[in-house]
Amino acid sequence: MTDESLNNTFSALADPTRRAILARLAVGEATVNELAEPFSISLQAVSRHLKVLERAGLITRGRDAQWRPCRLEVAPLDSAAEWIERQAQVWQSRFDQLDRHLQETQRQQKEAQE
Repeated sequence: MTDESLNNTFSALADPTRRAILARLAVGEATVNELAEPFSISLQAVSRHLKVLERAGLITRGRDAQWRPCRLEVAPLDSAAEWIERQAQVWQSRFDQLDRHLQETQRQQKEAQE
């Protein structure tokens, strides 16, 4: 995943309305009207949120006659999760090194006091 794609994914996920839309789409595809139902915002506002999600690659819109279902695309979420996991591993390694250093320092201080 490129930096731009990752930035777009995290930017899209930063909004609670868009996260709620993605959570709904995780259950199955839905139309714009169906996605707009639980929100007290205009249909146009929901459409703007969908455009952000679509640009980030998090959703696709199909065409079935007059019905244009939105579908969740998990690949960008998987890539973001992998990035987060790599960062967590880096920080865990750093914390482990710090812990070893602190334990060694404490051991040396204890020996110096004896």
